[in-house]
Amino acid sequence: MRTGDQALVRDINQALILNEMRRLAPISRAELSEVTGLNKATISNIVRELINAHFVREVGLYSARIGRPAIMLELNPDAGNIIGAEIGVDFIAVIRTNFLSEIQWQHREAIDKSASPELIAAQLVNVIKRAMENLNHYQQPILGIAVGVPGLVDHAMGNVLFAPNLGWHNVRLANLLSRDLTLPIYLDNEANLAALGELYFGAAQGYKNVLYLSIDAGLGSGIIYNERLFTGSRGFAGEFGHISMDPNGRLCKCGNQGCFETLVNISAVYDRIKTAIGAGQKSILTKRVLKDALNFDDILQAAGSGDELSLQTFSAVGKALGTGLANLVHAFDPDLIVLGGTVSLATNFMLSAIRAELTHRMTIWNRDIPEIMPARYTLDACVMGGIATVYDQIFKVPGIYGMNSQFSVANLDS
Repeated sequence: MRTGDQALVRDINQALILNEMRRLAPISRAELSEVTGLNKATISNIVRELINAHFVREVGLYSARIGRPAIMLELNPDAGNIIGAEIGVDFIAVIRTNFLSEIQWQHREAIDKSASPELIAAQLVNVIKRAMENLNHYQQPILGIAVGVPGLVDHAMGNVLFAPNLGWHNVRLANLLSRDLTLPIYLDNEANLAALGELYFGAAQGYKNVLYLSIDAGLGSGIIYNERLFTGSRGFAGEFGHISMDPNGRLCKCGNQGCFETLVNISAVYDRIKTAIGAGQKSILTKRVLKDALNFDDILQAAGSGDELSLQTFSAVGKALGTGLANLVHAFDPDLIVLGGTVSLATNFMLSAIRAELTHRMTIWNRDIPEIMPARYTLDACVMGGIATVYDQIFKVPGIYGMNSQFSVANLDS
């Protein structure tokens, strides 16, 4: 543990200034002094250090009042690149951004769900290398790589302990990836990354306490508490998908019965529609079901066209979501609930049912339900969360990296 020496104070002040610049740039030195409470001499010294380290640049003059025009500052987009990646149930996705989080390169491709972790890791490494191919020309460093996976992660060892929807147990993923990537890698649950991404760049900006739900083949969750990612004592907080909702319900891939995710994931949507059509209910999806060619886009389009079965299905899933969310709202009292993942694409069709059920199940003295909205980045929330994760480390205490873009796995703690 570092003591409160002068270097630590400088690091904290650097982080404070970078955070305010991320939120408010372009901003002048005088304005930075006002919003941070630091004196002008301290601001000038730290800004000079940040400019010399290429994290900040001057971007011209601005005058909104009488007097000398102020030199404006912003984060330097050329300070370096950040890579965010995701291993999904049936895909991998990678993006590369500059230091302003502007996307420079992006790719998504399918994976063979039955392939070994070694083969999937190798496939991801190849895509990450493609993302880095044209960087030597610009001589911009990679500031960090963050990878999200749909499972429990041991942050200290970089292992995926359990990813039921991938069928993974105790996979040394960080080790597999680092064999061919010399850069250190940050590994976390995909919903944790997505929650942080929405806080930094998306729907959760400006909120202090947020519940993020990623609903796809499973249900992952991330918790933002007082504007920080909350991971619990072992990093496993937020596994709401495996809360028991029906002890006699469907078997979950985790081995338990009636988990929350079995009521609201993509399979639950498909099963409701297939069961109803099998029982004779009319729908414009009937031909797709009989051909065994139904996909989620089909259901979204059908709902948008007014198909009664599709609307009923999303309403039923919304009700189940509202029931589960009532428990979480009572436990965490969030300002905002953000819905991400594939199922969140149907938020407009589910929202009324979610709100109605949530309101019905709230305690008498607390009828005001939190705001509910879809993730800004929907299917890209996790990879943007990878960008936010590296950002978060830099803006937390940048001095631990020596302001020279050199990272280590030990520094990238959870």
